[in-house]
Amino acid sequence: MSDNDTRRDDTTLVHAGSHPDQQFGAVNPPVYHVSTVTFPTVAALEQATERRFDSRLYYGRYGTPTTFALEEAVAELEGGVRSVATSSGLAAVCATLCAFLKAGDHLLMVDTVYGPTRKFCDSVLRNFGVETTYYDPAIGAGIAGLIRPNTRLVFLESPGSLTFEIQDVPAIADAAHAAGAVVAMDNTWGTPLYFKPFRHGVDISVQAATKYIVGHADAMLGMVTTAREDHWNRVKNTVVAFGYSAGADECYLGLRGLRTLAVRLERHQRTGLALAEWLAGRPEVVQVLHPALPSDPGHALWRRDFTGACGLFGLILKPVEKHAVAAMLDGMTLFAMGYSWGGYESLILPAEIHRTATAWNPPGPVLRLHAGLEAVEDLKADLDAGLARLRG
Repeated sequence: MSDNDTRRDDTTLVHAGSHPDQQFGAVNPPVYHVSTVTFPTVAALEQATERRFDSRLYYGRYGTPTTFALEEAVAELEGGVRSVATSSGLAAVCATLCAFLKAGDHLLMVDTVYGPTRKFCDSVLRNFGVETTYYDPAIGAGIAGLIRPNTRLVFLESPGSLTFEIQDVPAIADAAHAAGAVVAMDNTWGTPLYFKPFRHGVDISVQAATKYIVGHADAMLGMVTTAREDHWNRVKNTVVAFGYSAGADECYLGLRGLRTLAVRLERHQRTGLALAEWLAGRPEVVQVLHPALPSDPGHALWRRDFTGACGLFGLILKPVEKHAVAAMLDGMTLFAMGYSWGGYESLILPAEIHRTATAWNPPGPVLRLHAGLEAVEDLKADLDAGLARLRG
């Protein structure tokens, strides 16, 4: 067992991918702005071409030393064999899907999946001859009944986008593997700090590193980590073929964010839970959608599989008119309205739920909140004023 195998995650976050001895003692890897790479001889050119996926400089689209440092760090934190950096979280999802699916194949996709992922399945994959079946996130081992001879990939997202249902990842993975299917999971919410996909049977872990890894709302970045070398090769080939390469500056910002992920995520978790518990007692709220709350239907699975929670959760309001929700949100001073999450800022959005495999009909409007790094009492005051405007 190496020293890295015994390190705690907090230590891994600080040191993984950092090699000061290779960069004149500098703690942070420099930003390599690279397109063209030159070679002194034909033999060197040919050798580089043969080993272009071997974390060596070949051409900018294949990665730079900045890219390789981030990929090394994320792979170590996830417990996978290797990672691939991409230009966005959606690029990471699309590359994973295309790496394992071709015309005539069947995909099982969780019904609570991130909206742009659903759109990619229903448009691009459909046009390429891949059939997608959406399944109930609570299906567990019952997913075996949906697996066909041509099912090549089962995709999970736990908790689910907008509605935050927790999936029984090991049960789904066991059923998929028994049928020879690959299991991929969007792990953006849990991050590799609070959920270890490979320990629960997942083969491919996908993250929108734009969120918590970057952590400062200033870069687009995706990561794909695999448990097997051959899976990594398929993903890497697909990322290169589609031109989904991540920029060196974005990779540097990902590394910067990674170093403070543990302390930031602990604060996001604490504030998010405080707000969720407070909102659960409000008369305007029907239900808070947060798996770390004991009252949540997925809480037992969350406690079994996760070691923490982030700052993203949802809530269902009592029935009100649309203009009342607008009055609440338009006047917020700390909770901004904007897409994405995982940055230092608090966000709030009205959520539109689109489901095709399962019925999900909340009695009132649904809001998605991200708890940022502001003082929790100030955030409560902002929400309190907003709920007063909701009542009119």
